[in-house]
Amino acid sequence: MLPTIPIAERHIDDYIDPAGAEIVEELRDAAKPLRGARLLHVNSTAFGGGVAELLHTQLGLLADLGMDVTWAVIEGAHDFFDVTKAVHNALQGAEIELTPEMREVYLERVKANAEMLSAEFDFVLVHDPQPAALLAFVEEKAERKGRWMWRCHLDLSAPYRPTWEFFEPYVGQYDAVVFTAETYAQPGITGPKSAFIAPTIDPLSMKNRPLAPSMVRDILSGLNIDPERPLVTQVSRFDPWKDPLGVIDAFRIARHEVDGLQLAMIGSLASDDPEGIRYLQLADEHGQHDPDIHLLTNLDGVGDVEVNAIQRASAVVVQKSLREGFGLVVSEAMWKERPVVGGNVGGIRMQIEEGVTGYLVDSPVTCAQRMVELIHDKRMSNRMGREGHRRVLDHFITPRELMDQLVLMRSLS
Repeated sequence: MLPTIPIAERHIDDYIDPAGAEIVEELRDAAKPLRGARLLHVNSTAFGGGVAELLHTQLGLLADLGMDVTWAVIEGAHDFFDVTKAVHNALQGAEIELTPEMREVYLERVKANAEMLSAEFDFVLVHDPQPAALLAFVEEKAERKGRWMWRCHLDLSAPYRPTWEFFEPYVGQYDAVVFTAETYAQPGITGPKSAFIAPTIDPLSMKNRPLAPSMVRDILSGLNIDPERPLVTQVSRFDPWKDPLGVIDAFRIARHEVDGLQLAMIGSLASDDPEGIRYLQLADEHGQHDPDIHLLTNLDGVGDVEVNAIQRASAVVVQKSLREGFGLVVSEAMWKERPVVGGNVGGIRMQIEEGVTGYLVDSPVTCAQRMVELIHDKRMSNRMGREGHRRVLDHFITPRELMDQLVLMRSLS
């Protein structure tokens, strides 16, 4: 069997307070036909990035609802993850050719993982490009059982066509494909059932639960961030699509109009993201080691509690992505009643209501202007924060996504 990740114990009744008793009861009813069903999730890493975060929360809740849940991660060396990072960028639009050697590295490693995969499951949900070809090798061994689903968390609306054409036959073998939004779906996929499920945040996680103001101050001080001075924050991988250099440019422009402004950029360096260290170094060089630009990662001991505190202390949270599958950090910030300035792309547009919960921007200059506006207009900032919290409550917390998943699995039974 592939390496498995322990499933944390979770209880759906704990969500009665943040989500309401009605949705919890609806979830219990929806899960009844699936009690005892064996469910396997497969992705590429147990930490770093949104997929692992979703699974750490949701799989324990599905187990509490009566499913027999397993979480497995594929194994790969640096050459494999170098290829899959190139694939990630190409599927979001970068013109990156997959050479014959790169395709061979990918297929050989996925085949080796398929050899370790048990087929004794009723449902298998495979996440993103890294393990996408698993099903093809399972079928090659004539060991396909259960219903197989592929979930793409990327913005696949304008992929680099040669790379997508390599993946399309593998994706077409699944029983269902899941995209964040209908606009991401590729028209060439004709066999599988299509579903559209936006990711969600866990309001009870250490990243999102309330913190005492004194604790927030202590955490900021411990990270050499001045709690008395205005702060803007971006939380994301250090990745070209998150535009870390553009965020630094926007901060520099905004600082001319906001005395004492600070910038925190927080990223998790994940095992399946070999570009992360390089873009962290590029951001450090671009920031010219400015003491008011705080580049923080999990390697600095910055985890969920620290992210929570920094977001809560921020006058504005930024997510200036150039392409974005969804961007869970937008909903995280809105849950904390922080206004958000986000890139006018992908899933960020699903979350931010322009001028209501934040602003959508297309350049560092516009990003800086909106940051300054929100910092100076506290009344507007507070109003947007309240509206953002309500929007997340209605659309982007865990119970809603679980309901969508249960409905999909029942439709495949």
